[in-house]
Amino acid sequence: MTAMLEPAPLTADAFAPFGQVIAPDEGDSYPINGGLTRRVHALATPEMHGGAAVISIFRGTRWPQPLRIQMLERHPYGTQALIPMERHPWLVVVAEQPKPEACRAFLARGDQGIQLAAGIWHHPLLVFQPLHDFLVVDRSQPEGNLEEVHFDPGTGPELAPV
Repeated sequence: MTAMLEPAPLTADAFAPFGQVIAPDEGDSYPINGGLTRRVHALATPEMHGGAAVISIFRGTRWPQPLRIQMLERHPYGTQALIPMERHPWLVVVAEQPKPEACRAFLARGDQGIQLAAGIWHHPLLVFQPLHDFLVVDRSQPEGNLEEVHFDPGTGPELAPV
């Protein structure tokens, strides 16, 4: 029988081993623009080893259900930030090692993004909506900055329904 992966709420403390949470209730904030705007400052610092930071849009589509985690990927030479452009909850699956039993799942609110630390194993974007756009900040030269590990059939954990 395969393990069931239960998503935990995404919090800065719980996610700290994997990266940073990007959300309006994290970090320092202060008013700017004559008090008409509040700046929530320096929620994450992109790191690009041997490349420039680029801003892209990823358009995620819902994965078939039930979802079994069958692979993980990582970007060893740069961080990757994923920030939802629409306020819909979404899922994050990460692991410190590329093994099924190391997987952890987090349920992100629609106003929470993440920045994955360089080298952190993670599942590709997981959304509940038919289409869900994300602003992504990552390394401009993907060559050599993507590693994938595929699990033996039936060994990856199944994601519990949310």
